[in-house]
Amino acid sequence: MVRLRAAALATTLAVAAPLVLQSCLRPPSVPARAEHQTVAVARTPATIGVRPFRDPELPIDERIDDLLARLTIEEKVELLSTDPSVPRLGIVASDHVEGLHGLALGGPGRWGKNEPITTTTFPQAIGLGNTWDPDLVGQAAAVEGREARWAFHVLGRGGIVVRAPNADLARDPRWGRNEESYGEDPFLTSRMAVAFVRGLQGDHPRYFRAASLLKHFVANTNEDGRGHTSSDFDERLFHEYYAVAFRAAIQEGGARAYMAAYNAHNGIPCTTHPMLQEITVERWGQNGIICTDAGALRNLLTRHKQFSELPRAAAASIKAGISQFLDRYRSAVDRALHRGLLTEADLDRAVRQNYRVMIRLGLLDPPAEVPYAQVDAAREPWTTDEHRALARLVTQRSVVLLKNDDGTLPLVAERLKSVALIGPHADTVHLDWYSGTPPYAVSPLEGIRRRLGSHANILHARGDDEREVVQAAKRADIALVVVGNHPTGDAGWAQVARPSYGKEAVDRKSITLEDEALIQTVYRNSRKTVVVLLASFPYAINWTAEHVPAIVHLTHGSQELGNALADVLFGDVNPAGRLVQTWPRALSDLPPMMDYDIRHGRTYQYFEGQPLFPFGYGLSYTTFSYSNLRTSAETIPPTGALTISVDVENTGARIGDEVVQLYVRRLGSAVARPRQKLEGFVRVQIAAGRKRTVELPLTARQLAHWDTKHQRFVAEPGEVELRVGGSSANIELTKAVRVIE
Repeated sequence: MVRLRAAALATTLAVAAPLVLQSCLRPPSVPARAEHQTVAVARTPATIGVRPFRDPELPIDERIDDLLARLTIEEKVELLSTDPSVPRLGIVASDHVEGLHGLALGGPGRWGKNEPITTTTFPQAIGLGNTWDPDLVGQAAAVEGREARWAFHVLGRGGIVVRAPNADLARDPRWGRNEESYGEDPFLTSRMAVAFVRGLQGDHPRYFRAASLLKHFVANTNEDGRGHTSSDFDERLFHEYYAVAFRAAIQEGGARAYMAAYNAHNGIPCTTHPMLQEITVERWGQNGIICTDAGALRNLLTRHKQFSELPRAAAASIKAGISQFLDRYRSAVDRALHRGLLTEADLDRAVRQNYRVMIRLGLLDPPAEVPYAQVDAAREPWTTDEHRALARLVTQRSVVLLKNDDGTLPLVAERLKSVALIGPHADTVHLDWYSGTPPYAVSPLEGIRRRLGSHANILHARGDDEREVVQAAKRADIALVVVGNHPTGDAGWAQVARPSYGKEAVDRKSITLEDEALIQTVYRNSRKTVVVLLASFPYAINWTAEHVPAIVHLTHGSQELGNALADVLFGDVNPAGRLVQTWPRALSDLPPMMDYDIRHGRTYQYFEGQPLFPFGYGLSYTTFSYSNLRTSAETIPPTGALTISVDVENTGARIGDEVVQLYVRRLGSAVARPRQKLEGFVRVQIAAGRKRTVELPLTARQLAHWDTKHQRFVAEPGEVELRVGGSSANIELTKAVRVIE
């Protein structure tokens, strides 16, 4: 890829007006190091007035018309790849990069090939969801976008089309890619997805900082058999549940790229499904990139068995709306053209989709016109205090306190003479398949060692030697047991070392924590035990939840994991993360994995059992009380809105954050509705002994259901119960309002 771009740049110099190449165009092996030199990166030529496709003052589609007229049909076929560069015309476009929780140019997935580049690495996406803080997630995405620009412009590496966020919903804790999602709820996920897209793309009216490419449309939430299985559910669930975050990310966030899922939906592979065009384009206004997942084209033959030959599969994909392939597609498309299965007009439509995004990225414009191309070539962004501090803050806010009996936490460092740190994950920071390589990584052991300083002796035991574990637990004033999953499964592709592990291509076969036996051993020898659960998934830790006095939950991946954990354990930070999934007590509480109808007892909206930990749950080192629930009106017209207000008081002795959650329940609806549904939340900080009034907006559209007859959302008249509290299972106050005609 670097060779291709170098060739394109050389051609650019030959065909464009004279340019002075800045230091940022040095080979990747010799990065610029000038003292804080801000450069307008010359990766595209300044040729305003020479060729209309390079004129930023023209409408985008007029520019693309001119470009299409200059391209050969062979070049148009080439532009269906993920890197739509045109060396002959001096166009250097952008390939894709991964970026679910930080720009991935390294990591276990080898996204940096043989030359990994370090980048700021945040908690896994499920951990970002646990913050319940969309603004903070947007800040993390902005960091990712800045780093993508720097690597792209200064080093000639990566790309500024970022495959993130994952807008799929974690409807089942067995899903192997659970870690990539923001949880099981469509409203929460939509708010996080919109914030991520806006943060990544920036707020310039003309240009994107980086382009968000959503994954994976739609309902791609099983790994076993994903290349041929069908996610089956009705039209109402499509619009009210599975597609909500995608629609919001496109219509509100402004995303103009997404990836079609491997699976089928109601028997039709997503790669060729009419919904790509009929829903995302015609209804939602998505007019940019639609790409396949890797290998999805061939899957149409070998897995879905929908076609007998690749030319027909390629033609069907392009006609359905696909504009980029993550496959070896060229021969199939060439043959489809030769046989009349595709026309040049079909290619033009696809290329137009791709170049709408390239133009928004400023890749056809003079660099001086593109604010996001102005980078400080001498300052690697992932080394800055600003990015490090944000990684720590995000990780702190992702911590969920699951249990804290008898004030076990926070710990007081000055009172401890010895601390046992036990468990297989105590001395490392695990990265997942879509992680980058962080510039540094602070393990739990290192973070706690730094926080304690010389106050206490640390006894470390990995947990595979029972005698060592027993001795450490007995000798220590407090025993911290660090357990959980390994995010790459601790094994090769499509393999995991334990039944409770999952990852891409592997669903979990168990939700029981294998290391709970280790916890029991420690607890038998030290009643002062704290469990640190580093996990990408819900775990059925029933024994631990009943016996161990304190449990703290984080996800993997953050470069600041150990520091943030220590901040919470020792009370420098009051935890306020909240769960984004229902944690069941047993597999028997769950419907069959391939049952996509969530009404059959899935998620907090329809779950029939008693969860171990409910959706929205999380404790604090302080306490809160709710009072005076009121609304700006008693009725809502079908296109109207109202404001819900509630007073929240910190009744404890510490400053802390509360996540105020608004659920709604439709009473007497003509169609089946959830028992309750999240429709608002806000994370607020309140000083000890102080009270704040929290306001939550609610629109009639949020109370509507999808009308299959009229193909639109309808807010039917009737009573609505507003439910406000600290979790889905902790509703403090209720009030009734009415939707009127």
